[in-house]
Amino acid sequence: MSVRQDAARRTLALLDLTDLAETSTDAAVQALCARSLTPAGPVAAVCIWPQFVEIAKDALAATPVAVATVINFPSGDADLPEVLAATTMALAKGADEIDLVLPWKALKAGNSALAAAMVAATRQRVGAGLLKVILETGELGEPALIKTAALLAIDNGADFIKTSTGKTAISATPEAARIMLEAIRERGARVGFKAAGGLRTLEQAQTYIDLADQILGRGWTSAAHVRLGASSLLDVLLAEIAGTVAANGEGY
Repeated sequence: MSVRQDAARRTLALLDLTDLAETSTDAAVQALCARSLTPAGPVAAVCIWPQFVEIAKDALAATPVAVATVINFPSGDADLPEVLAATTMALAKGADEIDLVLPWKALKAGNSALAAAMVAATRQRVGAGLLKVILETGELGEPALIKTAALLAIDNGADFIKTSTGKTAISATPEAARIMLEAIRERGARVGFKAAGGLRTLEQAQTYIDLADQILGRGWTSAAHVRLGASSLLDVLLAEIAGTVAANGEGY
């Protein structure tokens, strides 16, 4: 196996295969779930809108692929009762993982208490499930504010901190990822990291894996601690593994 094939296999196991298109359908989600069980092995999770959780859960029954969904997405503007109600409904439908958008506008305006309260309350509601908190780093912009958001999410119960919704002009960047990974290390490496938005090539994905390896160690970088949110990357990885060529797709 070549170095690129080995890298592609390693990357595939970290994927949160994602369909958050506004035009997504039952059939599209069923197809996504089928794609998640690849000849090269399963991805880590599928990430879909809350209304499709039951379909995904049924399609992936008795498989190792987790079902993730998004809450307070993509704007981050919902109030706490709405967030908690949506979380409760998603969990009742079978969601294994909740990707919560931090109320980043409030944080940017200086209201860190609101952001902390939302993460803490959602953490309590999620219980034994996995909570990923989306910081929307491209909109936070300032390195100091990205670090504040990362530490706030970690300190209030996030299991993962995630760069982006993939719905803004700037999504994942290596600069934001480094700040987040260093915050994770600062807090004892007890939570994971997810990059999302704009990942379309093996090289782009490898940038984030390499950063995690450098900052937290290669042994830390597994699906338990690192996820990559993408929709178009899977075909690229499968082509690499098979030794063929695939066109880079568009998408989240």
